[in-house]
Amino acid sequence: MSRAHPCWLVRETSADPGRQPGRRTSHADVIGAPGARRRRTLPGQHAEGLLRWQHHGQGHRRWRPAARHRSASPRNCALCVSRCGAIATVEGGRFVRLDPDPSHPTGQALCAKGRAGPELVYHRDRLKYPLRRTRPKGDPDPGWQRIGWDEALELTASRLRALAAESGPESVAFSLVSPSTSASDDSMAWVERLTRTFGSPNLVVAMELCGWGRYFATGFTFGAPVPGRYLPDLENAGCILFWGYNPNHARLSHATATIAAQKRGARLVVVDPRRTEPARRADAWLRVRPGTDGALALGIAGVMIERGWFDEPFIREWTNGPLLVRSDTGRLLTEADLSEGGDRGRYVAWDRPAGRPTVYDPARGRYEVDSADLALFGEYALETPTGGVHCRTAFDLAAARCRTYSPERVESITGVERGEVEHAARLLWEARPLAYYAWSGVEMQTNATQIARAIAQLSVLTGSFDARGGNVLFPAIPTPVVGSQGLPQPERPAVGLGVAERPLGPARWGFATTDELYRGILDRKPYAVRGLVGFGTNLLLSHGDVLRGREALAALDFYVHADLFMNPTAELADIVLPVASGFEREALKLGFEVSPEAQSLVQLRRPVAAPPGEARSDTEIVFVLAVGLGLGDHFWQGNIDAAYRRQLGPSGLSLDWLRDHPEGARVALETRYRKFADEVDGVPVSFDMPTRKIELYSETLLAHGYPPLPEYQEPLVGPVSRPDLVERYPLILTCTKHTLFCESQHRALPSLRRKAMDPEVELHPSAAAKRGIAAGDWVSIETPDGSVRARARLNDTLQPDVVCGQHGWWQACRDVGAPGYEPFSPDGANYNLLIGNGAIDPISGSVPHRAYLCEIRLAEHPRDR
Repeated sequence: MSRAHPCWLVRETSADPGRQPGRRTSHADVIGAPGARRRRTLPGQHAEGLLRWQHHGQGHRRWRPAARHRSASPRNCALCVSRCGAIATVEGGRFVRLDPDPSHPTGQALCAKGRAGPELVYHRDRLKYPLRRTRPKGDPDPGWQRIGWDEALELTASRLRALAAESGPESVAFSLVSPSTSASDDSMAWVERLTRTFGSPNLVVAMELCGWGRYFATGFTFGAPVPGRYLPDLENAGCILFWGYNPNHARLSHATATIAAQKRGARLVVVDPRRTEPARRADAWLRVRPGTDGALALGIAGVMIERGWFDEPFIREWTNGPLLVRSDTGRLLTEADLSEGGDRGRYVAWDRPAGRPTVYDPARGRYEVDSADLALFGEYALETPTGGVHCRTAFDLAAARCRTYSPERVESITGVERGEVEHAARLLWEARPLAYYAWSGVEMQTNATQIARAIAQLSVLTGSFDARGGNVLFPAIPTPVVGSQGLPQPERPAVGLGVAERPLGPARWGFATTDELYRGILDRKPYAVRGLVGFGTNLLLSHGDVLRGREALAALDFYVHADLFMNPTAELADIVLPVASGFEREALKLGFEVSPEAQSLVQLRRPVAAPPGEARSDTEIVFVLAVGLGLGDHFWQGNIDAAYRRQLGPSGLSLDWLRDHPEGARVALETRYRKFADEVDGVPVSFDMPTRKIELYSETLLAHGYPPLPEYQEPLVGPVSRPDLVERYPLILTCTKHTLFCESQHRALPSLRRKAMDPEVELHPSAAAKRGIAAGDWVSIETPDGSVRARARLNDTLQPDVVCGQHGWWQACRDVGAPGYEPFSPDGANYNLLIGNGAIDPISGSVPHRAYLCEIRLAEHPRDR
């Protein structure tokens, strides 16, 4: 059966069925709508689509299979951030397979997780009905009692309203599983909206572990989320840099695009302690010691600056590199420092030809002289009304910092040979434009913020920011913001957890870390957290300090958890709600991020199977709960269709048309580069920063007591920082995402579990031989915080003192006789029992899951105990 089908580009006409009713347009923003002129269906597919819908209340829909034997439907797989284009096949009303859809911009391949979709849908252990706890939290039997949705939601809403009335809305936290590795992207904006309209400043979404470096740490450099939203333009890149990122496991659409880029001649540099598949194909693989990434990034930058491999015009014009920094205070020199009537908001640089200071006005985005005349290097003595002051340019200070990390020093710190450091620096410069992406491999570190800034510096040196082939903010389909940013701000917003300790960290943007959450629950600091609303967040299998986390969740006055399966975290809830998987619910996706072509696609993903029992989508739960909380005005009175129509409004696309066309429609978008150079009333758009430049030197960080330049710091639980621990724990522990599983999910699916029956820990053959360990032996992984068990797997591409574990193991798979693992015992396999919250990044609170100390010992088989 052929699976070729179109992703329509819809041309604007006054009678276009893809437009909102009654809406006329003046320009062609959608090209080629099939509508009445032409209509295609997939072989075996009825014209009305794969499923016939029935209305059940405002905006809520249930489905029944259309009457036919076999059908196929285009969609996107929602299991992770890749959102791979796929074809779902249904036979006799049953979802039987998922295949890649090459006509979709993200559909060149499909991972094993996606192919196992039918097993997920029909697994017998799925949650099917709302459950209420009838026994105390300390009882080994929760006494789960099935209840109806009305009772579950009424009880939840009443308890949450009571907590807000007694202790303020900030006493209730919300949590959401990371959208990078789940289907939660379908509902993330709505969960954010619910959190903020309820009045809570505390959304726990693993930002400190998965997203901080991509979205917020580099904001201190660019004033924008790079590379989180300024994504690598892989189609046009000359050199691709993946740092702590394996797209084969994390974003398959990036993996296939990288292979295509290499075929056309792009170069690839991979930084990773493990020899991943991208590392095998790379022109340069830098096998860095876990946790030392900052030193490597600074060392590569040092080589580039020393050899003159940097874009001088870009640095002068678009960074704060030419601005003078006072040697006495570390602050940028201002016009007010030079004269009594000077403006503190205007900065000073050095005019080389004239040999004198020159003023830069951020409001105008202009210097008094041509940027080509600005000095990038040098120290200068200036007279002020209070006496002489010595200054250096910000770029000179940055260059000096980088030069201290010579290739020889970098080799001694990171294990990367000096020649490889120089080779990587040459590739980044000579093969530019540079497109880069960094992932959680460098975000789960005790120096996560400065690592992210050090890596970003490499992009700045090549002048590739928002340039064709660099990191580009791709065009977006016009749509109103519906998450937290689209809401009016209260006059006196509640203070988020962690603001006092980490004022520049996740709490600044309304996100709480689990360390802060647990402190709020157990220590009631800075105030008591009494309630938690969780959407799929298996905190006890995905975050550190597990035992404290279990104690905290058990101490909550009220906890409601929505999920697909019962799990160790959900077992501590008072109410558990069954959630429909991404294959069983409708979801709107406006743009697919990875390329301009992908960004142009709007797709309404249709369900291909009925939810088990009474399971509902996260989005439906949010909307109904919002109405029960008295927040219906912010949620279209519970009408999800009305919310989707609001999102689609500016694009002119019709929800009903998309529902009839699961292949989606493409909106014509224009890709523009170097948007920071655009002018409005003669003033460059520039950057959302105090200086309106890319800030290599950050006064914001300095003002809060942090280094203003990217700075390397040894991992806080590492061989250099903690020599007192090295004799007992001589190995360096890191971990990786398993390609077969979505974090702590899916180990109950037979086709996946057969390929990975037990948790494993990789170690070098020499380290194994020294400990009398053979491949396949059960071993104990021990750290200062705890121990767990795993099977040994030998890997001679690791550094001899590095071992790599896996997290997320707890679930059994009865179909293949694979056991479950006790999540709170040293005889179990919960990796996060090994990691504490005592040593974390001071700015973000990031926890060092990727760089810790450990020892590996031969252990008994768990079943022999």
